[in-house]
Amino acid sequence: MFIDIHTHAFHPKIARKAVEHLNTHYRLACAGDGTITHLLEREAQAGLHQCVVLCAATTPAQVIPANDYAISLQKNYPDRVIAFGTLHPGYADWEKELVRLRTAGLRGIKLHPDFQGFWLSDPRLLPIFEAAQKDFIFEIHIGYNIEPVKNPSCPYKLAAILDAFPRLRVIAAHFGGYRMWEHALRVFGQRRRDNLWFDTSSTSPFATPQLMRALLRAFPPERLLFGTDWPLYDPADELRRLRLLGGLNQAELESLMSNAASLLEPRLPT
Repeated sequence: MFIDIHTHAFHPKIARKAVEHLNTHYRLACAGDGTITHLLEREAQAGLHQCVVLCAATTPAQVIPANDYAISLQKNYPDRVIAFGTLHPGYADWEKELVRLRTAGLRGIKLHPDFQGFWLSDPRLLPIFEAAQKDFIFEIHIGYNIEPVKNPSCPYKLAAILDAFPRLRVIAAHFGGYRMWEHALRVFGQRRRDNLWFDTSSTSPFATPQLMRALLRAFPPERLLFGTDWPLYDPADELRRLRLLGGLNQAELESLMSNAASLLEPRLPT
């Protein structure tokens, strides 16, 4: 099963506006139009069987509608979409929302501190991690092109969470530190953590062959998950860049695309 672990699809009413915001924020031209239809078309053409669609509430008031959409995506495309819901530390009724997400069969939660307006070191997150760690995988955006101390998310803040919650399963987006890969290598490359995975998204457009190969060597190969950050980047383009920059053969690419399958298997009741 080949899986794209990091994608975004927006409600048709806001997809165009969301893509325009991404174009402006990241100073690029998105490869996709932001709709689920276009996403699934591009994944199929690239040979991907499933994709994880990530939803993130930029304000506490958006938690319910964002999760409503995530639930609808998984219900409407059960064979193609694995939807991750979202929470926000400013949302007071998060315990009830965890129950709703669990009942709906969602397996993960997306956090994007930079876009959601909180810091990954926010103590309000601690009870959420404690309550959610048994049932959910967290996909967390890490990094930006500023000093870690000034950034709401960075490898150092994530490392502190992983150490505090060794049973919390986390996918660190963008090889563990978007535009701060030297810090990701320093923090995560020297020590294996059993509760940590990395996705490959939004890295190859910026990486030299030396950096890409260093990242691929630094982290356990079975912990690397193929991700595109669609609609920013196209899955076929991303596979081609990983092959060229990383010096990967077909078997190694297929391992990247299939590693997420075991992580995403529903946990048996204990």
